[in-house]
Amino acid sequence: MRDTIYTIPLTDVFEPKDGCPLCRLYDILEERCVEYIMGAAMMEPDVRVETNRLGFCRHHYDMMLARKNRLSIALILESHLDRIADEVLTEKGTAPQKKKSSTAVEASCSCYVCQKIDSVMENMISNLLNVWGRDPGFRQLFAEQPYLCFPHTAQLLEAAPSELGKKILPEFRNVSLKLSREWLAMLKTDVTTFCRSFDYRNASSPAELGRCRDSVERSIHFLSPR
Repeated sequence: MRDTIYTIPLTDVFEPKDGCPLCRLYDILEERCVEYIMGAAMMEPDVRVETNRLGFCRHHYDMMLARKNRLSIALILESHLDRIADEVLTEKGTAPQKKKSSTAVEASCSCYVCQKIDSVMENMISNLLNVWGRDPGFRQLFAEQPYLCFPHTAQLLEAAPSELGKKILPEFRNVSLKLSREWLAMLKTDVTTFCRSFDYRNASSPAELGRCRDSVERSIHFLSPR
């Protein structure tokens, strides 16, 4: 895939200050990748080789179907189904049965879009940490985010030691954990309030519950945004 569609300035992701910025980055990459697969990628042999080999997960098939371009999906499926029939679910060849089974499991679980976005996200996180380390303005912008979801907090903390010097690493860890912990504390309070509202002694009307009404959905999104 052409690198230009992945050129996303970090400020475009962080300036809105709405939700987890890395979730927003993932969503942008996902939309661009699916749009590309349904359009220009049809003419790129190297991309078609990879989509034939990897296929897509159900979520990304659904995203492609939502674009209402059934011909593009059918062309992708035609060559992908051929690959499975000729190379995976076949009795031809001399490969051991165990190896064929392993190949079939791998082919059934892979997704071109997921693998591509995961690879780009890894590079973007590395870039984010490098910018954070040298740009005080971006450090402030980072600290002003509403929150970081749990999975992206974990990714940042795992990648930080290899990207940041020992002197500034503690500061980054503290800021990242603060963004995640403060949101977590609010979620815990809201979920507890929601649970207690079902006790007849604490019965509340929907209006009185306020923000706690969607605490379950917000907590799930914090723990597993996708």
